[in-house]
Amino acid sequence: MLAEKLDQDLKDALRAGDEVRKSVLRLLRAGIRNVEKTKGVAIDDAGVLVVLGKEAKEHRDSLEEFTKAKRQDLIDRTQLELDILLAYLPQQLSKEEITAAVREIMTQTGATGAADKGKLMGAVMAQLRGKAEGRDINEVVSGLLATPQ
Repeated sequence: MLAEKLDQDLKDALRAGDEVRKSVLRLLRAGIRNVEKTKGVAIDDAGVLVVLGKEAKEHRDSLEEFTKAKRQDLIDRTQLELDILLAYLPQQLSKEEITAAVREIMTQTGATGAADKGKLMGAVMAQLRGKAEGRDINEVVSGLLATPQ
């Protein structure tokens, strides 16, 4: 299980004295525990991936803000933490792969215009959750629905 791998990697980071990895893994464990307390049951790998994705998104958002503020010290640390998080996430789909998946789902659902965006986004997110970031999916869906078929 992914949670067990995170625990083992935390032990390894503690032994090695890797402060950044240790803090990132502790942050993840805390996030997992919070979800488990909320749900009242232990979460599976899919739940752990959701927590990982949420943390990665927060780190990406922080990177954008730190870049705007020209805080190189924070940029470097956040990028290092993000790299650690991304190592545990499955490989993300490229824009071309997202576009191909969205086109396929568009034909299945019959979505053709902006009015069908909600229906299409729901179907696409269900299929691509964890494999692509929501903002990338939204960008592709909006672009495909805006262009006449």
